[in-house]
Amino acid sequence: MSKFSTSSGNLAADRRLAYAEALLSEGYAPAAAALLAETMDMVPTWLGGWYRLGELAEAAQDMDLAGAAYQRALDLDPSDRFGAALRLDLLRPVTLSDRAPAAHVEALFDEYAHRFETSLVQKLNYRGPELLAELLPQSLGRVMDLGCGTGLMGAAIVGRYEWLGGCDLSSGMLVEARKKGLYDQLEKQDLTRLPFVADPFDTVIAADVFIYLGALESVFAWVSASVRPGGLFAFTVEYQDTEQSYLLQTSRRYAHSEAYLRSLLGNAGFVDVDLRQVSLRRDRGVDVQSLCVVARRAASVSQGERDGEAALA
Repeated sequence: MSKFSTSSGNLAADRRLAYAEALLSEGYAPAAAALLAETMDMVPTWLGGWYRLGELAEAAQDMDLAGAAYQRALDLDPSDRFGAALRLDLLRPVTLSDRAPAAHVEALFDEYAHRFETSLVQKLNYRGPELLAELLPQSLGRVMDLGCGTGLMGAAIVGRYEWLGGCDLSSGMLVEARKKGLYDQLEKQDLTRLPFVADPFDTVIAADVFIYLGALESVFAWVSASVRPGGLFAFTVEYQDTEQSYLLQTSRRYAHSEAYLRSLLGNAGFVDVDLRQVSLRRDRGVDVQSLCVVARRAASVSQGERDGEAALA
């Protein structure tokens, strides 16, 4: 259970959880959920226990219990490090969330950072940076890598930039990125709260980061204001072919539609959109359908875009 396996502080409760896990592994999900539900009376403020109860209840097809357990976890931790809000959203007929909780993403990747590349690249055949790099020109100028993670994108474009900056929500991932020695600047930043940029970039790249954001309007507006006219915006998303702009998937990652992306890019002043369907990785043995997108910001800036930049300033 990774970080969800932290102790309750009560040895008897911990033992009962271990027994519940054994029941689950033997195929007795209802019994496992029932046992952990009883156990929570002993440790009513155990955040990890409530979250795990939600998972066991889902495995047992008891969605009422699952919803109650996730809601209890959210009540105990409104910052939502465990991502209970996403689990609750997936229990609804229509999802309501438009982004993964920042505290959850930060905690997830702080824990994951030291084994991120081994897990994602070697085990899941992740190749987003390489595919994006193939679509980009050789000279990229000043580059900002949004959600840079451990620096895989920087490694994919080494030698092709004059200056490279990166930002990520996870301090642990930034530690790993610094080890590569490729970035001129690395900062901890939330993509929904990026600061105004006085010196625009030539290229902004976001590889495998928008999967944690549903609504992309604000970050696209920031990119529009932060890329020089004629500059490039390159990114990847997971792909879904419905009339909805974006969907929260059972993986708790967001997938976006082509129409939504093209509309946002057009509104943000980007032209010459090169959009390609690819598979960026595998998940549970299945290729994850995705999009690689490269767009150029229009050389002339409209009054509407100037107004948008002024508002961001």
